[in-house]
Amino acid sequence: MDVRRRPLKVDDEVNKEKLPTSPTPKASDALPLPLYLTNAIFFTLFFSVAYYLLHRWREKIRNSTPLHVVTLSEIAAIVSLIASFIYLLGFFGIDFVQSFISRATPEAWDLEEDDSDIISRPPAPISITTLSSAQDEDVVQSVIDGSIPSYALESKLGDCRRAAAIRREALQKMTGRSLQGLPLDGFDYDSILGQCCEMPVGYVQIPVGIAGPLLLDGFEYSVPMATTEGCLVASTNRGCKAIYASGGAASMLLRDGMTRAPIVRFASAMRASELKFFLEDPNNFETLAVVFNRSSRFARLQHIQCSIAGKNLYIRFCCTTGDAMGMNMVSKGVQNVLDFLQNDFPDMDVIGISGMCLVIYLKSCSYILLSVTNEIWLCLLVSSCMS
Repeated sequence: MDVRRRPLKVDDEVNKEKLPTSPTPKASDALPLPLYLTNAIFFTLFFSVAYYLLHRWREKIRNSTPLHVVTLSEIAAIVSLIASFIYLLGFFGIDFVQSFISRATPEAWDLEEDDSDIISRPPAPISITTLSSAQDEDVVQSVIDGSIPSYALESKLGDCRRAAAIRREALQKMTGRSLQGLPLDGFDYDSILGQCCEMPVGYVQIPVGIAGPLLLDGFEYSVPMATTEGCLVASTNRGCKAIYASGGAASMLLRDGMTRAPIVRFASAMRASELKFFLEDPNNFETLAVVFNRSSRFARLQHIQCSIAGKNLYIRFCCTTGDAMGMNMVSKGVQNVLDFLQNDFPDMDVIGISGMCLVIYLKSCSYILLSVTNEIWLCLLVSSCMS
């Protein structure tokens, strides 16, 4: 007899979805004790019985008793050992072997994919930025193909916001990752063109806290601080309050300069001393300044200070860099001087373009820091410290 199943109607399907589904029975439901207690009992039984049998067999070997002669307690111990071994093998071993078998069969992968909707929620689809026209899609494809470099989008399109959107979508398509959490709109991309960031795809929002008022040179300042570090603004605010309560602070800029301290090495300390005297000689400063200043229109060498340590010589160049931080121009100027010195000191071995030369002086309320990178002397005098 051919029995055919009647297809479900829409109402039947709805009712079927509303029916409560009973949980799938598990093997552990048939145990009289909780699963962790059962496992603990069988673990204890296995190791204790194994220890008992080994102890009995060692006594038989010492007494020259045949091992096949067993007592009733030994028979019970052997049966308990086999039972606990079977339980532990069934609990751990079979599931471990089946996991490898299920991974090797393609039907298992299909089953896992079918159950994925029930077990876990599927991952959210990648959100791609909606472009304004089909022409932008062609540009995106050109960026992916490599016919248009990503860094040249601003110059080719003439629109920094549009270039960022195209670069963003091209990046999402090439990596398969979503940039949905990275904001794109609400930022002036024209203001950073050629200034502080290349090839932008968005921007990051950083919370800004306010500390103060800071009483400095007779004026009150509110200090904005953009940070994600906890307690930083609060501790700065307490410092501002302490300065304010003490009558304020007075500041004076003694010197402003950018430094770079390369380290060179000679075969002897005598040769290192000769270079030290050559660099610190005022008659040679003009020549070295001309060589140094060729690296930039803004970098101007101020002075050179040397510190010798055995065969090593630390040469500390200090210069002004205009409104820029200027580390790159300082490094180029230092390299020009080192190349120039190779003519008169061919045995000079440049160990590094930046050697750690750090000196700290603490005296009373004055604080002077000489570092390899930034050299700014700032003297803060608090009225309470002066009294």
